[in-house]
Amino acid sequence: MIREADLLARYPAEVVVSTAAVAASVTASQRVLVVLDDDPTGTQSVSNLPVLTHWQEDDFRWAFTYQLGARPASAVYVLTNSRSLDPADAATRNREVVTNALAAAAATGTHLGFVSRSDSTLRGHYPLEPDVIADTLMQVLGRRTDGVVIVPAFPDAGRVTVGGVHYMLGDGLLTPVSDTEFANDATFGFKNSNLARYVEEKSDGRFRAEDVIVLDLTIVRGGTSAIADAVMGAEHSTPIVVDAVTENDLRALALGLAEAESRGKELLYRVGPPFVRARIGQDEHQPLSGAGVFAGATPPSGGGLIVVGSHVGVTTRQLKILTKRHPLATIVELDVESLADESAAPAHVTATVDAVVAALAGNDVVLQTSRLLVKADDATESLRIARSVSAAVVAVVKRTLAGRAPRFVIAKGGITSSDVAAHGLQIRHGLVRGPMLPGIVSLWQPMDGPATGIPYVVFAGNVGDDESLYDVVTKLSNTLS
Repeated sequence: MIREADLLARYPAEVVVSTAAVAASVTASQRVLVVLDDDPTGTQSVSNLPVLTHWQEDDFRWAFTYQLGARPASAVYVLTNSRSLDPADAATRNREVVTNALAAAAATGTHLGFVSRSDSTLRGHYPLEPDVIADTLMQVLGRRTDGVVIVPAFPDAGRVTVGGVHYMLGDGLLTPVSDTEFANDATFGFKNSNLARYVEEKSDGRFRAEDVIVLDLTIVRGGTSAIADAVMGAEHSTPIVVDAVTENDLRALALGLAEAESRGKELLYRVGPPFVRARIGQDEHQPLSGAGVFAGATPPSGGGLIVVGSHVGVTTRQLKILTKRHPLATIVELDVESLADESAAPAHVTATVDAVVAALAGNDVVLQTSRLLVKADDATESLRIARSVSAAVVAVVKRTLAGRAPRFVIAKGGITSSDVAAHGLQIRHGLVRGPMLPGIVSLWQPMDGPATGIPYVVFAGNVGDDESLYDVVTKLSNTLS
């Protein structure tokens, strides 16, 4: 570990960049970013943008023409949930999304750019997903891709990149992300925090570390032209890794990339959550209050539903605090071992639904998967187990919604929140209203389906402190204050 202050002392001070300057460049380009979000937690850094859980051409037509103020939105999120898929299925899904988005864009006269949004702790299908997007753009439009800009930094959640190395920040100390639990992910594990070496590792040497363009803080804080100049040599999807410690760094990067694109560079983005906010010139939205969430609505008198699927350490600690401080909440558990038994699983799901519906009449309900993480040595088998558990969670949520509408729904964990949104609550089109906590935890407004009118909170498994889940529930519950 190293002290953040000691490391940053080697670089220039951050430069203040206004959102207005970035927004002006977006207006000038008249471009809409299509954000392929490999789980829905990428929306936690933005506000007032459309989000899709389905990606037919008609869905994109709705998103490209949905009016937010005087003009359509500058970005549209598409919930691919590809982190839950094997590589072949992830590739197919990315190709479908890009192809249908391009068709809708041609019909509506919309100019598009593409973002591959992934995990700020480097877990996901890289370089597969940017490769597929680039290949589809070439096949459909003949559009080349010069560079893939890689920006995992998520300062709101303590993830920063300095000197080309990605860190987790805590108590002023920086830990290389490869030294954290996230690097041991059963499916997407990795060994390198140095992003150029990470690129070489994940591409099996197709991209060599020495060929990766590194925009360190000296360049990022050196002005718009310095950033643009540094990426002009990119060609044939050259990886471009970027330092960022603050929101101003991300806004400075946005201006530099806009300049590079105005000079003719064709770029794709592989990024963490806050990049899109900075790239479109959106201000950081203040956290929503409980009163703001329910303004103009009359929520049901019963409790809310908190669905917990994530097993990372911070989620387990958050769950412990919530259950300790909210003793009236009913805990209902989906037992993973019972779900693995095909003969026992249907009865277990039915019993779980009955318990949740009954308990919602009086108070909040925590629906959790058993805390013992069941996984296999094989990455594909680990994904299969995760999908079977998620299918049971979806079934419980869907049948609960038919039996009793909850006051609110919170889903904890990336894959969990994606499946709950698209299949449990059957949201097709939604609106991202803003964060529930500073820079993290997204509130969606379902625009269709049986969940219309029910606030839906997307809560990543790996963000927040130990109090954060309790803090969000306190805002929404009618029995906590």
